[in-house]
Amino acid sequence: MSDGEGFGEVEDRESESLAAVGTGGVEGGPVLEPEEPSVWQRITGVTGGDWQSIILIPLLAVFTALLIGALIIALSNTDLLNLWTEDPAEAFRETISTIVDAYAGLFRGAFGSLRGISETLTWAAPLILAGLSVAVGFRAGLFNIGAEGQMLIGGITATVIGFALDLPTGLHMLLALVGAMIGGAVWGGAAGLLRAKTGAHEVITTIMLNWIAIRLIDYLLATSFIQKEGRRDPISEDILQSAWLPKLLRWLDPQLRVHGGIIVALLAAWVVWWLLFRSTIGFEWRAVGYNPDGARYAGINVGRAYTSVMAFAGSLSGLAGATIVLGVLFRATPGFAFSLGFDAIALALLGRSHPFGVVLAGLLFGALRAGGQQMQASSTVNVDLILVLQALIVVFIAAPEMIRSLYRIKAPEGEAGAEAITSGWST
Repeated sequence: MSDGEGFGEVEDRESESLAAVGTGGVEGGPVLEPEEPSVWQRITGVTGGDWQSIILIPLLAVFTALLIGALIIALSNTDLLNLWTEDPAEAFRETISTIVDAYAGLFRGAFGSLRGISETLTWAAPLILAGLSVAVGFRAGLFNIGAEGQMLIGGITATVIGFALDLPTGLHMLLALVGAMIGGAVWGGAAGLLRAKTGAHEVITTIMLNWIAIRLIDYLLATSFIQKEGRRDPISEDILQSAWLPKLLRWLDPQLRVHGGIIVALLAAWVVWWLLFRSTIGFEWRAVGYNPDGARYAGINVGRAYTSVMAFAGSLSGLAGATIVLGVLFRATPGFAFSLGFDAIALALLGRSHPFGVVLAGLLFGALRAGGQQMQASSTVNVDLILVLQALIVVFIAAPEMIRSLYRIKAPEGEAGAEAITSGWST
């Protein structure tokens, strides 16, 4: 088997390349010259064969979720329902006005001002990193549900480094981020090692590790070393300012919270893309996800791949936790991950496990979180609608054939009728 040279040059030939792992290739077959990728393809890794599953289907899923959300807004308002029996014309105008006010408030809260954009990017940073963590696992056939626990371990590691050491600003911040990556990698790698050595399914082990991390954080925050002096509630010492992620728009408004974590997230997305589609180890991970038995036959160490991919995924989640404590809270408290680790599963699904798609999904979910409060303030719609929209998006993303059938979109030639995000779901 080739050492990986040339693989990933054009992603729409990915299935043919990976299929050769299980068959060893076909001797004497025709040699197919790959097409030269465009600048857009080189930058994003999205090729002609990917645009539908990575961009079009998710956009239509979001659009469909918003339509159903509008219907929910109309049917959940008892005043509007009563008005329909008295004056249907007025009821129709009021219903449309309520829906428009809700979605306009959502948009204003997310993008309508510099503060809104700042909040969207602030939420997007940890979401993108955690989403990348789950997406990398999907590519290797592993279902990483442990992003929440990995975020907590990475975050508490960054917190301890942040207040226990007194170092120059740049070095201190960098060391805290690296510590968070190591903490998350250890927590994620443990699940990968268990899968490799014992066959224990990562879904079970990562769920258990999540609960261990949650309770471990509760315990650590009550210890004398970490708990803030003079406090009886579980809260850590304040992180020194030398370890803070820099505020990007402080020169415009000191109240704007967007920080360097969004840059870290975008750089991480590029690194993940390069690693998956331009490196030998990324090819091995994808080969294992495509067909672990074929990969083993081709000489790939499947156990090592499971361990390494989960450790790498954990390091990304650890970074996500670090962006929260180093860029927003500047301390650790119980549940400081805000359950973003579970949202990461939806992000990986929405982004079709592609780094570029995960970035867009992270920005979308960041906008939903940032705009939710403004939506509730400017209309009678409760902020819980955001959770409903997220759930609907996941439902439609998990059933792309439903979207294709609804909008009469033909599947790309050669694509199976049912898409699987990861082969690990059924193993």
